[in-house]
Amino acid sequence: MKISNNPEIRKFLAVAVIPSLLLCFVSAFYSKTTAVCVLGISVFLIISFLVFTKKRYDRINILGESIDKILHGNDTINIKAFGEGELSVLESDVQKMLVRLRDQKDKLEADRTFLADSIADISHQLRTPLTSINLILSLIEAHDITQERREELLRELSSLITKTEYLVSVLLKISKLDAGTVQFEKKETDLNSLVRKSAEPLLIPMDIKNQKLNINVDNISFVCDYAWCLEAFGNILKNCAEHTPENGSITVTAADTPIYTQVIITDTGTGFDEEDIPHIFQRFYKGKNSSKESFGIGLNLAKMIITAHNGTIKAENGQTGGAKFTIRFYKQVV
Repeated sequence: MKISNNPEIRKFLAVAVIPSLLLCFVSAFYSKTTAVCVLGISVFLIISFLVFTKKRYDRINILGESIDKILHGNDTINIKAFGEGELSVLESDVQKMLVRLRDQKDKLEADRTFLADSIADISHQLRTPLTSINLILSLIEAHDITQERREELLRELSSLITKTEYLVSVLLKISKLDAGTVQFEKKETDLNSLVRKSAEPLLIPMDIKNQKLNINVDNISFVCDYAWCLEAFGNILKNCAEHTPENGSITVTAADTPIYTQVIITDTGTGFDEEDIPHIFQRFYKGKNSSKESFGIGLNLAKMIITAHNGTIKAENGQTGGAKFTIRFYKQVV
């Protein structure tokens, strides 16, 4: 950017020089000394204006070059602070813009990395059951297999297909929440019926293991999306059932305050390893006490749903040694 290329500067010079020359011409009729003084003052003012304007242009050039470097990936640039009022305001606004651009760039980079890692994890999670399914199919097709063995393989195949369907279903729900495309239909919901409904798919496997489910929730309601919270509570109860031994129990209690609705779910299982507690809700994370069949996504999905409902969830070991989940749905934004 050259100052001579600015049409406004050329117009100013034309406007400033012509009146100055006329003033000098008029002053010459009175005194040559006056004319010289007027000419000298006019030239001094014009040159001073051009000098200060040139400095301003130089600073604006620095600002433009700095922005260009930032936009081309140079994050180490520090824009020089300007002392002049209007340039100082401009520099401040540009700094804010660059900070925002940096934040957006970092977020996009983090999202890209997260997406790549998620795809890799999902591929790994799906590859294991699909490999087992292909292996079982090849065994079933063998001619020398007994009917008893074939039925056993078919049962195992059915179980793997069910697990794969669950995995795909959960991953789709997580993707929707990640993309922010979920429209929650929040309504007043009876907490007791919600918890009991979410436990229904677990009743048969719990009965086989002689596990007891104690639900101590009375006359408490809160605002939520019924289907999504059903999924969240179901995943938490499923996790408790999987880690609770035979003849164990799972207990659900609740309390309602002016600030939040609280639900506490405890079990008499093995609890969490202390090193695992900070990572319990991370996607695809498997703790030391997790089962081989665990995918490590149920609790992550539960937390995403609860958080989307202006809630919090905390995992810790209970006083008796089992797992303890404390869930709070806040009635105001916190």
